[in-house]
Amino acid sequence: MRISGRSGPLGGPSVAIVAPMGHPEVDRAVAAYTEQRPALETVTEEAIAALTALIDDAGINYLTVTGRTKSVPSFAAKAQQRMRALKGQALAADLLRGITDQVGARVVTYVRGDVLAVADLLHEDFTVLEDRDMGAETARAGQWGYASRHLLLSRDPVGPTGDLPAYDPTRCVSVQLRTVLQHAWAEFEHDIRYKGTVPPEQVPDLDRRFTLAAGLLELADSEFTAIRDRLQAGLSGGAVASDDADPRISAQELATFLAGRYASAGWSRTEHYEWIAQLLLELGVGSLDELSALLVDVDSASVTAAMGYKYPPGAVRRLDDDLLVAAGERYAALPTNERRRDALLARLEKVRG
Repeated sequence: MRISGRSGPLGGPSVAIVAPMGHPEVDRAVAAYTEQRPALETVTEEAIAALTALIDDAGINYLTVTGRTKSVPSFAAKAQQRMRALKGQALAADLLRGITDQVGARVVTYVRGDVLAVADLLHEDFTVLEDRDMGAETARAGQWGYASRHLLLSRDPVGPTGDLPAYDPTRCVSVQLRTVLQHAWAEFEHDIRYKGTVPPEQVPDLDRRFTLAAGLLELADSEFTAIRDRLQAGLSGGAVASDDADPRISAQELATFLAGRYASAGWSRTEHYEWIAQLLLELGVGSLDELSALLVDVDSASVTAAMGYKYPPGAVRRLDDDLLVAAGERYAALPTNERRRDALLARLEKVRG
């Protein structure tokens, strides 16, 4: 099914359910993919866990990290499309290599600045085979519509001569980065394409309405960023009530404190503030006054510079770094840090070196 006989709104991809071509190379590719798909499901689970841990460790705020292994019908449809585009001149192996979203992940953030932060982080920790900013491409065409950052990541290193590694579905993941509003537009537009047939006479009006919605959502994205920045700037001067029943510094208290200490850092997830509050309690820090005293001799800007981040670390990550410098090996040895103790010691060595 497709909405119309041309591309979707604003030149976006038109999705069609394609009848089988009966090409033997397509059949071979689909059979090979069907056989390897169970193994790719494990790769997908590992990729989602790795991405989530990486973004969490960086302290970048996000809504969700999800993933999927491409379904066999979806693979078959794309293989058929590619075979048609290549005029029937492709081998099964070419089709398998050419469909690079067999393992897919999606990161949804609240504001565009966090999309950029995640993209920078992924560039630092993976080999990037492809990076397309679909929103920027749409904007350069003077249009509104589908907006998402698409990265194809590989765990394999760049070759000695600078050559990128070949696509390997067991070593690669295709990642979409979107804000929650971009995600809403894309999901609704995708849902419409798969639900029933739109009469041809209604297609122009439908495209116009999708265009209008995309423009409004882009404006809303900008406003959300402005709201977040204004609130963050105003947090540093406010007082926050604490919960006397909980010995930890509250997440809201920490958010207020960190907004003042790290004015240029982005917000972190609520659970990240709660996690760092637990670490503070294990350090014997139960108030903002005690935290300030612990950090009084820490030059946070120098610590961040020594870490050499290629992405802008979030507020919780910056506090994590400063606590590591302030308390040294004692911080790395805390019970909550057990699983990342070696990584913390490596970071401490980087600062001291």
